[in-house]
Amino acid sequence: MRSLIFLLAMLAATQADAASLRTMTTLHSMNVYLRDLFDDAGKNADMLLGTGPDPGGRIVVEATQLNAIARQFDVAWRSVSPADRAVLEWPGRPLKREEAIEAVRTAITAAGAPDDWDIDIPGFSPPIVPFEGVSAPTVSQLDYDSNTGRFTAMLSITGEAMNPINVRIGGRVEAMAEAPVASTRLLPETVLRADDVHTARVRISQIRTQVATSVDQIIGMELKRPVPAGQPLRLADLTKPPLVQRGATVQVQLEVAGLSVNGQAVAMDAGAEGERIRVQNRNSRALLTAQVIGPGLVRVTPDELPTATTRYDRRTFGP
Repeated sequence: MRSLIFLLAMLAATQADAASLRTMTTLHSMNVYLRDLFDDAGKNADMLLGTGPDPGGRIVVEATQLNAIARQFDVAWRSVSPADRAVLEWPGRPLKREEAIEAVRTAITAAGAPDDWDIDIPGFSPPIVPFEGVSAPTVSQLDYDSNTGRFTAMLSITGEAMNPINVRIGGRVEAMAEAPVASTRLLPETVLRADDVHTARVRISQIRTQVATSVDQIIGMELKRPVPAGQPLRLADLTKPPLVQRGATVQVQLEVAGLSVNGQAVAMDAGAEGERIRVQNRNSRALLTAQVIGPGLVRVTPDELPTATTRYDRRTFGP
């Protein structure tokens, strides 16, 4: 009986000293230690076994390899099934595009880029960096052409407890300028108000054609074509809103030889302030060229009277 009690006590002590397998371990660096595979790994728990997966990756250690590691480092563990395995995972995240651009910005500024500019990195595939800790991207081997704005460079990401990551990138530096842009999608024949536009930084490539450079050039003007939200407004797409509509009755003013004559006519064209349009007298059917001076109001000067007209009287264009 005493022998049985002693054996049971020895077995309990052995089990108490046995290590247990860690089936899933989250790593915090590129290194794998013995303690990452086994709990209670013994005196060699802090032994470095090697490098683990890249950030965002995982590796699987199968039963055969686990048994070999346990024997090599005197770990009190043996697999009980071929299905035993340990999964080691290092969480990662994609490097933010803004982080890469800021690194490029620092390098290109030192290379003499314009004062106001932006960076485009088309097709940028962000490398995976550790989820924890600080990853510091820097740029080296910069090749920048100030004439075209194009560049290539080596983007290097370093950080605590990680291998450096090197990625070749390329892109273009775009000069920027401030210009009024549409706040929302604007439709043709919209008479622009202050809340229809706002000033924003836009790429010079977007404004190769002549565009409005101040809000004062826009307010009160009418659009000829639709303008998407965020787009600059081209001067060619702006026109003064008509103060006279075609077919409308207009008041006509004529001053000649100290005589002021007012009458009515029919507008044959639409016209904005300052524009010249044709008007027709209701009675005589005479056609005159007149200048729009206000809503529904035009002015005729003597040199604009029909050549067949020899008398400046009300029959020319009067009511």
